[in-house]
Amino acid sequence: MEQSTKTLGEFIIENQNSFQYSSGELSRIINSIRLAAKVVNYKVNKAGLVDIVGAAGDQNIQGEDQQKLDVYANEVFIQTLINREIVCGIASEENDDFITVAGSDKSHNNKYVVLMDPLDGSSNIDVNVSVGTIFSVYRRITPVGTPVTLKDFLQPGINQVAAGYVIYGTSTMLVYTTGCGVNGFTLNPAIGTFYLSHPNMKFPVNGSIYSINEGNYVHFPQGVKNYIKYCQLEENDRPYTSRYIGSLVSDFHRNMIKGGIYIYPTSSKSPNGKLRLLYECNPMAFIAEQAGGKSSDGFGSTMEIIPTELHQRVPFFCGVKSMVEKAEEFMEQAK
Repeated sequence: MEQSTKTLGEFIIENQNSFQYSSGELSRIINSIRLAAKVVNYKVNKAGLVDIVGAAGDQNIQGEDQQKLDVYANEVFIQTLINREIVCGIASEENDDFITVAGSDKSHNNKYVVLMDPLDGSSNIDVNVSVGTIFSVYRRITPVGTPVTLKDFLQPGINQVAAGYVIYGTSTMLVYTTGCGVNGFTLNPAIGTFYLSHPNMKFPVNGSIYSINEGNYVHFPQGVKNYIKYCQLEENDRPYTSRYIGSLVSDFHRNMIKGGIYIYPTSSKSPNGKLRLLYECNPMAFIAEQAGGKSSDGFGSTMEIIPTELHQRVPFFCGVKSMVEKAEEFMEQAK
C-alpha cells in the first residue's frame, strides 16, 4: 500500500469538525495518546536490551503478575494525559480505582474520561511478539466543574466518542475512530512521525480465520464447541484457518485486514470470560462496527452492555459481521 504523506497531526486538524463535540479537546487527547505511544514504542523496541522485561513483583487488580513494561506504559499514558490537562478522569486496567484529574486551577472543568489497557498482551514481550495499547474516550455525564465519579466510567460502549489501539509490531501503528470510520497511521521511526497508511479501514465481507485458544476447548460452552466444529468442516469455503497470537490487539488487527473472527468465550475456568468490558471489549467493538464488522457477547451487542464495575469481564466475539452472526446462531441453538 502506497504510504500517504499526510501525518496524524494534519489528519486530526482536518477532521476536527467532524467530531461530535469539536471543542478541540478530543483532538488534544488523540495527540497526547500519539505522544505517549511514541515513548512506549521506544521502550518496547529495546526491551530485549535492558532490564525492563519480566515481572515487576506486584499483581494488578486482576491478580495477574504485572510486567515491568506494563507499569512503565501505565505511568507514561497517565502522566501524559494529566500533564496536558485535557481529561477529568482516567481508568486503567492496571489500577484498582479510577483517577480523578483536576486542572492546575482545581476546576474539574474538563469534559472527557479515558479508559485504557496500557500494554495489552505484555506476557508476549519476552518472546518478541507484538503487543499493544487500547484506549477508549467518553464524555463525562456528571456536571462539569465537579470531580468525576464512578458513573462517568460505567457507561455503555455506545456512548464512546473515540476509541483506538496502538500495535507495537514489525511496524508501529495507531488505529482509531471517532465515529466517522477507522483510519490507521504507521510510525516512521526515523523522524518520529505517524503517517496515514491505512485510510478508511474495513473488515472484508467474508472471512476465513478463526482466533481462539483451542487449548481450552474442553472448558468452552457447547455453542462455542459447535462453532469451532463448523469452522473445521470441509464444506463450501471451509475449513477456516486457525490463527491465535494471544495478544488481542494483534489478533484483532490481523482479522480486520485479512478477514476473521476473534473469540474469547466464557469457560468453566473463566465463567464470566476473561477480557475486560471497559478496557478491551468496548473500544474494540466500536472500532469493529465502524469498520463494518460486528461485536457480541455471544447473544447481543457488546456496546449495549450496561457496566456495573470498573474491571468487569465479559465473553467476546468480534470480527467479520457474517462470522459473528454465525457464531451467535450456534450459541443460541445450544442455550
